Amino acid sequence: MTDLDRFTDLDHIFAQWAQEKLRKKFRKPKYKTLVAVDAKDLSVEKYEETYHREGGTENVTYNETSEDLENNSNTVEEHVMTATDTTKSSYEWSQTKGYKLSASMSVNVGLPDIGGGLSVKGGAEFQLFEKKTKKREMEDSRGHQTKVDVQPWSKVRVSIRTNKKVHKMGFSLKFCLQGKVSVQMKKKSGKTKTVTGDVVDIMQKYGTVETDTNGKRRVCLSIEGTFEGMTRIDRKVNTTVLSSKIDKDTDVFKTSVKDYYKVKLTSFKPMSWNDGFSLTYDEIFTELELVQILKFKTKKESIQSEAEREQKQMLNSLDDLFNPDVTGLSTAPRCILIEGEAGGGKTTFLSKEALDAVSQKTELGRRHDLVLFIRLREVGEGETIEEMVWDQCVPETTEGVDVQSIRAILQKNESRVLFLLDGYDELRPEARAAGQAIPKLLSGKLYPNSTIVITSRPSAGVQQHTRPDCHVHIMGFSRRHVEKYMQQYFTVLEKQELANTLAEHIKDKELLNTLIYIPIFLMLVCVLWEQDQKMVSTGTMTGLYDNLLTCLVRKHCKREAVAMPTEGLPTEVAESLLQLGKLALEALLRNKTLLDLTDVEKENVNWELLLKLGVVSLELSSSRSHPRKQLNFSHKTMQEFLAGRYVAHALLNQDIVELLQLTSITKVFELSNLLQFTCGCDSRAAQAVMEELSNLSKKEFSHLQTYDFQHVSTYSLIMEMSHLPVKPEIKKSVEAYRRFVLLCLDVLNETKEPGVLKTVSRALPVIIMDLDRHSNKNAALKYYMKNIKSSHRMILKSSQVDVTKALQYLKQIVPSPIPALKVDLRLQYVHVTFNSPVPDQTVQHLQHCLPGLRVDLKLFGQFNLLDKTARLVSVLKNVPGLRALDLSHTELTPSSLQPLVQAFSHMSLLEELNLSYNTDLGDAGMEVLQVGLSSVPHLAVLRLGWVSMTAVGMSSLAPFMRHLVRLRELDITGNKIGDSGLESLTTVLPIFTAMQVLGLRLISISPTGMRTLVPTLCQLTRLIKLDISYNDIGDPGLECLSAILHHLTAMKVLDLRLTGISDRGISSLIKALPHLVQLQVLDVSGNNIGDSGIVSLVETLCQPSSLDMEQNPPGDKSLTTAPHCNTTLQELDIGRNRGVTGAGLGRVAQLISALPALTRLNMSGPWYPPAHLPDAAAMALAEALPRLPALERLDLEDISMELAGFQAVVQAAEEHPTLEELHYSRERVPEGADTTASCLRL
Repeated sequence: MTDLDRFTDLDHIFAQWAQEKLRKKFRKPKYKTLVAVDAKDLSVEKYEETYHREGGTENVTYNETSEDLENNSNTVEEHVMTATDTTKSSYEWSQTKGYKLSASMSVNVGLPDIGGGLSVKGGAEFQLFEKKTKKREMEDSRGHQTKVDVQPWSKVRVSIRTNKKVHKMGFSLKFCLQGKVSVQMKKKSGKTKTVTGDVVDIMQKYGTVETDTNGKRRVCLSIEGTFEGMTRIDRKVNTTVLSSKIDKDTDVFKTSVKDYYKVKLTSFKPMSWNDGFSLTYDEIFTELELVQILKFKTKKESIQSEAEREQKQMLNSLDDLFNPDVTGLSTAPRCILIEGEAGGGKTTFLSKEALDAVSQKTELGRRHDLVLFIRLREVGEGETIEEMVWDQCVPETTEGVDVQSIRAILQKNESRVLFLLDGYDELRPEARAAGQAIPKLLSGKLYPNSTIVITSRPSAGVQQHTRPDCHVHIMGFSRRHVEKYMQQYFTVLEKQELANTLAEHIKDKELLNTLIYIPIFLMLVCVLWEQDQKMVSTGTMTGLYDNLLTCLVRKHCKREAVAMPTEGLPTEVAESLLQLGKLALEALLRNKTLLDLTDVEKENVNWELLLKLGVVSLELSSSRSHPRKQLNFSHKTMQEFLAGRYVAHALLNQDIVELLQLTSITKVFELSNLLQFTCGCDSRAAQAVMEELSNLSKKEFSHLQTYDFQHVSTYSLIMEMSHLPVKPEIKKSVEAYRRFVLLCLDVLNETKEPGVLKTVSRALPVIIMDLDRHSNKNAALKYYMKNIKSSHRMILKSSQVDVTKALQYLKQIVPSPIPALKVDLRLQYVHVTFNSPVPDQTVQHLQHCLPGLRVDLKLFGQFNLLDKTARLVSVLKNVPGLRALDLSHTELTPSSLQPLVQAFSHMSLLEELNLSYNTDLGDAGMEVLQVGLSSVPHLAVLRLGWVSMTAVGMSSLAPFMRHLVRLRELDITGNKIGDSGLESLTTVLPIFTAMQVLGLRLISISPTGMRTLVPTLCQLTRLIKLDISYNDIGDPGLECLSAILHHLTAMKVLDLRLTGISDRGISSLIKALPHLVQLQVLDVSGNNIGDSGIVSLVETLCQPSSLDMEQNPPGDKSLTTAPHCNTTLQELDIGRNRGVTGAGLGRVAQLISALPALTRLNMSGPWYPPAHLPDAAAMALAEALPRLPALERLDLEDISMELAGFQAVVQAAEEHPTLEELHYSRERVPEGADTTASCLRL
């Protein structure tokens, strides 16, 4: 095509010229019809096109086409998708003066081959019209094809979206024509004429005439105009997978797992000796008592001191754990730890949960699509999670599901996966090691978005790998559930009458009553009752299993026509059971609960006889990857019983340490049930076991003092707060000792022999026990109290029994005088039974038999009415040995306090009194209190925080406090006594030479008040804690205090938070710090200290104290800590200081490794503006954390970090063995950071 061919409508101009030419020649316009134009001699000598963009606004239009494509085959299918777009083009041209034409043209162009640039000009036809304007429209349907590969067994949605961007364009066309044109015309008759002319003459009125370089004439035409042009078409093809092969595989997998559980988990055989007897969970399952253990902190308007405590909360089911009102969690828990004692029903419970979950009967099931029940005893070393699932959760007949597809399924559905892990205590040691699959799953390194429910015996080590979001204890059956279970059990046997006779039998059997709340033992009791009711008489684990074994042997002898000896067992049976016991012991020591048949046969054990007896069953392993025949005990407790029988026999000729490898208390706990059974089988064995336990007790607990037991959260004195931080190793040792006490009582319960009691008393210098949680130890405790003669101490705690019942219980277990025994009875949050005061007979008995009894009461309720307090007093008067009384938060008023104060004369042994948080007392209440202080001369602790006392009340109370010469703790926190009230207090403070704790927080004192207080403080040389926080003492006040700190060298806790101090004041404190050689806690948070002051403070603290130097003198080769370290300071709070920047905190990060004893560190930035910690400083902090081996909590709130630094700190915290909490501000987390670390608190 020539350039001229674009202008097809020039023919009309040529026809018009020819018609005019012929009209002039023939005088009439006869030739009107154009026949042809011969332009072969016509040429375009010069042609130019130019375009330009006008304006910046673009008009964007969208078009989208979508289609669903499905492939139901095993091969990839190719689909071709056509996206259609109907376009319209409209043109409008108009002539302008001078015969230059301007045009306006709107063009919509479809998908294909437009691309970018201005090639649209090639698609437009520019026409010249004689008329002023003319318009033409046309439609064009054009399509675009896209090829899409659809994977096997998948369905996809393909959409093509086109974005067209159009803007206004200007154009200019210039061209010159030269040569001859012949035009043929005809008239109506059909006669034609041809006219030839020069194009210059024809077209000169439309343009300008020029002469080229050869002297030839040519006519030059130009057209200018505008049109809408397209700059770009963006095409995006989007493919959405609606379903895939993995979805199909998931459906197959989910269905196969559900069907598999219905076959494998629906029923169970409670008696391995009776293969034909089975029960379904629906028939027999009875609800267990579930208790959630909550650890939480409470604060009062950010001023009240933090208090951590453990709270128990009854649960209806695991569904409660997804209720934020129950758990206090803002998100659903990831890891739920369920602990229970041996035989507590953990496996049965988890099996029922699995069945209910796959049927979506529970919240667990509704929240999760994939429910995976894994028996951890089947897990081997090196086994992956996917291999475990394939091994234990999928039937062999399932096609198309393998380890690889399971991995893909779990990864795609991770947030909807529920792992039910049964029996962590049965997981082999090699499968517990770091890097193994189960530890990685628990820690969140594998499938971090999944949910885990794991069961275990207590303290088996789950917490080494994860910090469970929820911690639940299976408490066994309640009394109601015991009765329900018995009814269900005997109903299945169609012997309902046995349920009633059994219930009547156990009613008065105290020993038996302690066992039936444990599901496995209740089942055995039911089995024995159905077989031989005479067998149900014992109240010990060993006795129950021993009777069961006798019953099984008798049945065997009857079937086989073998004579049953009068005493003992048939020789062959006895030998086989001892051989089995030896194998059971070896398996236990390797943490295995299954015996491979090949190993049994190697030992020449008559395993067929054992199968006939029913003590074991023969089964194929449920593991497909490790198929083998194995002997399975009916329960792990049966394995422990048989192993215990063997140990009791072997100890006659073998050393217990060599036999059981009892090298530590940890090993003792792992074998606790085995040891109980051993002791129950033979008193001589019990003596040997307890001798070794006594040796281990001296070795591992000799460093503990009575004071340490008083400051463990579960057993702390009701009144006596732990003002000093407890070292992690002490916490750990006390918790281990508590478990050790329970184990020794269990041993004593199994064999009540004088020799064993004597050894138990040597092993337990202090007995600490929760009467609510460990009621099954009552029989052993009663035997201990009845027969103990030596000097011991006992700490008994309860939070459910009222004071009268608790004292009556104590009377029952102490039948005769034990003058050397000291008993602390601590009753927390008890409801006083007003209508049943303590009987005089009980009071007299306890006073006579337990002169060392001391009772601590923390009461719950409202005592704002006079008559209620009077009834309370009627009870308190008869509480023997009342040592501590806590009436905080009980809404006392001056009038209701009066009868209590009048009764002080009956509480002459009272040492601790807490009236805090009774805001209605006020100054009038202090006038009532002062009258009774002379009646409690032994009072050593007085807490009057937040009682609305003013200077008036303080001035009236102070003179009467002179009677309290033994006072070692005084707390008047939160009372606005001001400087004048403080002055009244200082008149009596010197009397309290035993003062150790002085709480003056938020009492509105100023620098003037500090100048009054300081001379008095000089005389309190035993002071270990001083709290003057939330008082605006400023730098002058701190300078006064610092000047006398050299007199207070016993100081261990100094609280200066929010006292208005700056670098000037802190510099005076720094000079005095070398004198505080025992300082363990320092809090200077919320002040105006800057970088210089904070860095200087930390530098000074990092220097070893004189106490450190005494304990680790220079050159001491036994020095285990780093040189130039402060090993005394345990808690440091420098956070929220308004002058601190990232530079100062960065320097602190470089220094803190010289404080290796720190358990808590607060480096939070100021509230505004936040401090920024550069990567280098963050890395220094991350490197320092491993050198703080005791650190439990780190606060870094209102500090910003870059991504790399943040991740380094979080990783170091997560890998730290003791760091439980890293606090950080959610809004400061860098974009893209991983916040899944279990220690991170946002």
